[in-house]
Amino acid sequence: MAYENIIFELADGVATITFNRPKALNALNGQLLDDLSAALDQIEADENIRVLVLTGAGEKSFVAGADITELATFNTLQGKLFSRKGQLIIGRLQELAIPVIAAVNGFALGGGSEMALACDFIYASENAMFGLPEITLGIIPGFGGTQRLPRLIGSNRAKEMIFTGKLIPAAEAEKIGMVNRVFPQASLIEETMKTARAIATKGKVSLRAAKQAINSGLNVDLATGCRIEVDAFAICMASEDGKEGTRAFIEKRKPAFKGTLKG
Repeated sequence: MAYENIIFELADGVATITFNRPKALNALNGQLLDDLSAALDQIEADENIRVLVLTGAGEKSFVAGADITELATFNTLQGKLFSRKGQLIIGRLQELAIPVIAAVNGFALGGGSEMALACDFIYASENAMFGLPEITLGIIPGFGGTQRLPRLIGSNRAKEMIFTGKLIPAAEAEKIGMVNRVFPQASLIEETMKTARAIATKGKVSLRAAKQAINSGLNVDLATGCRIEVDAFAICMASEDGKEGTRAFIEKRKPAFKGTLKG
């Protein structure tokens, strides 16, 4: 399927979505969000895709935020609809059954940071910059930033970033736990794909179970989270890949995971 504002690629079980509006620093507009949603439909329908990587075209920007020229025209209702649309589509990254990695190669501002925060973890290039600068425009983050950032780095640090609108470099983002690892610009995609391909060799049922258990457990008390883990563990044990993995260990060979989300 051809897309106007993204590039979709697939190799070795890893799908890559590249945001492709380089003249606008890959800023989010309604059409790009529609393209992203359609690509996520395509990914959900393909059992062979085990990992998704998100990145931006060019060396300057991952996603430089929402398209301000479009935002400036919104009334209250249009603003509400745009915010909700962005939340629903970006939220699908968190809800995907497969792991999602953000490879941030430059500016990840506003909606760009919010996009990255909805991924399972973030790798960044040394020139990456993160921030939620909406306050400088007289507005606030609208694609989940006020909710996901505090959960990741703590409320005090998140408030400082959101109240001031300041930008932070990749090294600082790594220090506060927003970013997992930082790489030179030239090796970011190579290193990201190395991790993605390693994850793609794992069982799909267990990857889904691990992601769902972690995400669901973050919103409940420890005892409830452990019960979620018990159920997820039991599903893995009953799956084709669970049986293959344990057999391979006993037989002292490398497992060949071929299971699907159905078993």
